[in-house]
Amino acid sequence: MMKNIISKSVAGISPSATEETSFLANQLKSQGIDIISFAQGEPDFDTPDNIKEAAISAIKAGFTKYTDVPGIPELRKAVAEKFKRENGIDYESDQIIISNGGKQALYQVFRTICEAGDQVLIPTPCYVSYTEQIKLTGAEPIFFETKEENNFRPTFEEVLANLTPRVKAFIINSPNNPTGSVIEKEQLEKIAKFLVEQGVYIITDEVYEHLVYDGCTHISVASLGKKEKEMSIIVNSVSKTYAMTGWRVGYAAGPREIIKAMNNLQGHAAGNVNSIAQKATVEALNGSQESVVRMVKEYEKRREYLVKRLNQIKGVRCRYPDGAFYTFPNVTALYGKKYDGNIIRSDVDVAKFFLNKAHVAVVPGLAFNYSGHIRFVFAKSMEEIKEGLDRIERAIKDLK
Repeated sequence: MMKNIISKSVAGISPSATEETSFLANQLKSQGIDIISFAQGEPDFDTPDNIKEAAISAIKAGFTKYTDVPGIPELRKAVAEKFKRENGIDYESDQIIISNGGKQALYQVFRTICEAGDQVLIPTPCYVSYTEQIKLTGAEPIFFETKEENNFRPTFEEVLANLTPRVKAFIINSPNNPTGSVIEKEQLEKIAKFLVEQGVYIITDEVYEHLVYDGCTHISVASLGKKEKEMSIIVNSVSKTYAMTGWRVGYAAGPREIIKAMNNLQGHAAGNVNSIAQKATVEALNGSQESVVRMVKEYEKRREYLVKRLNQIKGVRCRYPDGAFYTFPNVTALYGKKYDGNIIRSDVDVAKFFLNKAHVAVVPGLAFNYSGHIRFVFAKSMEEIKEGLDRIERAIKDLK
């Protein structure tokens, strides 16, 4: 008898819904169909010139060899200075590791501190990869739903009601993917104090920290106090802030023993991050931040237009996101509608309807463990946003 080829842990992984949606959209595009995709969470801006020039200089200087696994000293120092300057947190270089994107940093955190029998508590909606990464460690992801009327922000009361004795870590993602919600300082302080008292680690995903609107402020939980810092692991990247998604540079900071163990894991799993991309990231962190300011201003305009238009479309209800470049509208009013002999019964059906009839790609809320909603990305040109919404509005008017 032939043994199973694929391990149970890997066989049990669900594909990334965002990448799967993008794949379906690209298939239709290959057939000559004009698809507007709001599925992939990627800035439409180009990487700033000063960052590209730093990479070119690194290539010309022959900086193309292996580096230290946790990252070149120059970059870890730049990350430490960034934390001090922007977040008010003091880290030494040996408390920082550079990874192949924020996603790898997240996985290494889970893999380092979690094992079978542990639980990780996650507010939903949540980033699609948390669940599968945690499952790969043998730990169990457990969820609680935030409330739409609270703009999907987790509260102390919700954390208190859902914490179990087996919870090893709690995930904070603020600004959030897919909702854009930012946790208010008062709630963040109460949640952090409580978790620290219970001996629960706080994994804080801060990749959208610079993309905030309407006077919202991102606060890193590790900045709240000595104990909070000792129990926090911060994950971040340059992908969203500097339009560097393809460069694949992320980083994590936290207690020395955890970062050291992550370094050991990375040494065997991946080794060092691309040497050239590391040099470019030094410039991203240390150089001019004017490009970030310009991007945020443009995102604000798109956010305003997108939310207003969505709320004008019958059957769609949308709140303003506090940050990131996502909106997460409620589409339950479309349930029960019919098209081409199909009945819309879920957010997955809504996403299929938009793709097949409006030729617009969005990700269903089910992918983020929160049904009844869909995710739009407004990291698209204003022209694409307008055209995409026009198509959706026309398609909905034809529903029966």
